Amino acid sequence: MLRQLTQSSVTRIAGTTRANARRHWKSAKLAMSMPMVRTNALCAASMATQRLLYSTTSTPAEEVVTGKEEVHEFKTETKRLLNIVANSLYSEKEIFVRELISNAADALEKLRHSQNLDSSLDSGNPLEIRISVDKEKKQFIIQDYGIGMTLDEINENLGTIARSGSKSFLEKIEKEGSAGAKDSIIGQFGVGFYSTFMVGEKITVYTRSAKPGSKGYCWSTDGHGSYTVAEADNVAVGTKIVIELRDDCKSFGSHLEVDAIIKKYSNFVGFPIYLNDQAVNTVEPLWTKEKSSVTPDQHREFYRFIANAWDDPQYTLHFKTDAPISISSVLYVPEKHMESLGERTEPGVSLYSRKVLIQPKSKGLLPDWLRFVKGVVDSEDIPLNVSRELLQDNILSRLRIVMTQRALRWLEGESKRDPVKYNEFFLDFGQFIKEGVCTDAMYKKDIAKLLRFESSLTKSGEMISLQDYADRKKEDQKRIYYLLTPKRRYAEESPYTEMFKKKGVELLYLYETVDEFVVNHLREFQGIDLISADSPEAATDPLLQQAPVEGAGTALTETEAKDLAKWVEETLGPDVVKQVDVSRRLDKFPAIVLEHESPAMRKMMQMMEGSARMEELPPMPTRLEINPDHGVMRGLFQIRNQDPALAKLVAEQVYDNALCAAGVLEDPRSMISRLNTLLEFSVNKAVEQDKKVSA
Repeated sequence: MLRQLTQSSVTRIAGTTRANARRHWKSAKLAMSMPMVRTNALCAASMATQRLLYSTTSTPAEEVVTGKEEVHEFKTETKRLLNIVANSLYSEKEIFVRELISNAADALEKLRHSQNLDSSLDSGNPLEIRISVDKEKKQFIIQDYGIGMTLDEINENLGTIARSGSKSFLEKIEKEGSAGAKDSIIGQFGVGFYSTFMVGEKITVYTRSAKPGSKGYCWSTDGHGSYTVAEADNVAVGTKIVIELRDDCKSFGSHLEVDAIIKKYSNFVGFPIYLNDQAVNTVEPLWTKEKSSVTPDQHREFYRFIANAWDDPQYTLHFKTDAPISISSVLYVPEKHMESLGERTEPGVSLYSRKVLIQPKSKGLLPDWLRFVKGVVDSEDIPLNVSRELLQDNILSRLRIVMTQRALRWLEGESKRDPVKYNEFFLDFGQFIKEGVCTDAMYKKDIAKLLRFESSLTKSGEMISLQDYADRKKEDQKRIYYLLTPKRRYAEESPYTEMFKKKGVELLYLYETVDEFVVNHLREFQGIDLISADSPEAATDPLLQQAPVEGAGTALTETEAKDLAKWVEETLGPDVVKQVDVSRRLDKFPAIVLEHESPAMRKMMQMMEGSARMEELPPMPTRLEINPDHGVMRGLFQIRNQDPALAKLVAEQVYDNALCAAGVLEDPRSMISRLNTLLEFSVNKAVEQDKKVSA
């Protein structure tokens, strides 16, 4: 219907000049060339024609009280509650703007629905909300051309604070079976209206019912216990509320401030809102549309609006469901996040009910680790009683469960749809996923599916999931193995990885400090234990063992190897090692340490306790595994009796080298003196041998 709007049809509007019609239509055509505002442009053109149709050459006359003012006392409970509503029910005074707009939208929706049942009902004006503010006069005025009120409805709805016109209307249409109108009614008039007393010292309401032959009325109060009602002339069908602002609230007479409040809370109300004759709510609520009808350009512009951003969303979720709770939502993942700059991100998803903002940047809607997600969640199942800010915990928890589960499926689906793109996402946003594993016990197993790591079987920069590892592990392999290492090169040169390479067992490379906490919290994936390559479990895995070296005349026997292990344990002492074992899984390295302190944990303790105190604490004793087939260990077996002093230096150096390979050597400078002594011994021995050769 809107697409049939033509320049000539605009021109035919009564009282409109051809020049004015051409100007309105030209603006609409220009706006229609931009994808996001095409529909809005058509709506704007339509509304422009409506306003021209109902406009006159003269300014509408001011309302005039003509009847005798009748004084009414507020009911007792109303007097008690009025102070509560005005001073403590809402956390922010600006909420009154949202409440009044919601009430106005309700009145317009009631008229639209009632017109379907009774064509004689008409306000004579377009279905829109008009707000005017004047800071100098300290005035805030809001007017709708909705259903209006009769005298009985005025006393019933405005005279009792807990009485809700919207609630009564819903009860009525429920009996008539009209669900569509019920879904469009936003709030409850009674309480929302009285939020005006947070900012106003006097409230005046002009209203006339849309019923044929209805009179206009003026209702007024200062909130001190009574109100007056009188007949009035020049009252338009609908409701007009005039607020005389208090001195400390005159900022709500500012065009800029009220404009920002409307865009914050009521930007997606289903009727046009004008502030001092300027259109305010020009962005469409995309979550109310069918997924197939929204273009990528519309999503991009909507994302930029709700996220206050200039980048494009890399992932988009348009999601609707009616069970177990009614939800319409649009979620986005930005291209970048701000926490890389050291700034903690606020939650990015706001909660709406019937297109009215309930909680901006809601902390309870998604787990904190999903704070990088931007978007909107709208639920019609939120009970809007008393204050829209006082949500029932059970409603919010139900929303949280549904949205968290859907977000997890969404991200997992994106990871499968385009693994390369997802890996790029994980490089930037992986810190949030890892935080989720560590902090979200309820969903950590599902979050684990989103983790990505490099492995010994991938190229540098390529990552796999835990599921990928589990699917291709060896048939007799019972564990998922990983190694904490700062760089890939260190991992490939580590003594802990050589037997994994030799046996073809895949090893995940974990580069970040937080990764240790991730695997410690996760512990297993789909029933498969996550085990560190430097753990005792890996040391005893038959899959990673090799047979003793045979045929080498200098090889140590099993008895000699055990004797050497005992001698090393006694030489290093119980403060350094708690056990020394013989290992057959090493090849090019003489020894490795097991059951050592976690480097990440020690660093954290240093930060908490202070590095000075930590230095006073000796390292925990470790387990040492020696490789009896390595040349150093065979030589050590020979010199331990011939030169005990030198043998002790070698044993200590082998141990420190093993600590260094594990990344747990506290200070490498501690072994410099010993290394110099060993170098001096080696050089002197070489010189002596050279002299013998020369002689």
